Amino acid sequence: MQNVLTLLFSLFLIIISSCSSKNDKISILEDENLELQMIDAYKEAYEELESGDVIYAAKKFNEAELLYPQSEWAPKSVLLAAYSYYSQNYYDEALSELNRFFKKYPKHKNLDYAHFLYAMCYYENIIDEKKDLEPLIISKKKFKFIIQNFPDTDFAQDAKFKINLINDVLASKEMYLGKYYIKKQKWAAAINRFKNILELYGTTIYVEEALHRLVETNYKIGLIEEAEKYANLLGYNYQSSQWYEQSYKIFNKEYQTSIQIKKDKNSVFNKFKKLFK
Repeated sequence: MQNVLTLLFSLFLIIISSCSSKNDKISILEDENLELQMIDAYKEAYEELESGDVIYAAKKFNEAELLYPQSEWAPKSVLLAAYSYYSQNYYDEALSELNRFFKKYPKHKNLDYAHFLYAMCYYENIIDEKKDLEPLIISKKKFKFIIQNFPDTDFAQDAKFKINLINDVLASKEMYLGKYYIKKQKWAAAINRFKNILELYGTTIYVEEALHRLVETNYKIGLIEEAEKYANLLGYNYQSSQWYEQSYKIFNKEYQTSIQIKKDKNSVFNKFKKLFK
């Protein structure tokens, strides 16, 4: 009886071992099959992206990810799905894919690219200084994040450049509002806007005009010392600019700016020209 039990147990072990080996082979074959299917879907998606059918391309990239989510190609598929949408201005869809990427692959090696693409989705929505500022603020925040967290990448260099452009738009918004308040004779509100340009956007092209507007506005409401302070600052830094000339004329009424001189010369030329007609 003991021998029979020993024989049955041995047969059981052989069967189990055989089944295990067979299951392993089936599992490997299934994994290989899934990976091949995924690669085919990925290739098809890439071809569609290059041909311009971005909606179909994005769907195929999603399909590739779902076929074999543990593959190294899965996170790349999500990123390329996001890029597919971004390339044809489907920014909400691109952001949705990127948010999913951040959630599923928080330590992926291409995080720098994902954050940059996220910032660009908002950056591309920037229109002008009269429109909604939310895209400007969000994209600037994300570009700063890239500079801080991925400082040695090309994306960080590009982010710095983009921030400078964003600051120009934000400064132009302040200038636009400042001029609006001048028209409405809301002098304090106007002055605050021009000061914002100096304090927040001191490297932009709007600094010279902001200084002139501070001279102009302070002088108009009788704050002569304040006007002189900004005029001196303007003269020290931008003495050759047209805005310095305009400010100088506020204190010297008889002074003719280069623009006025040019107009006078054109007027003389036009009168002279009539003699030969």
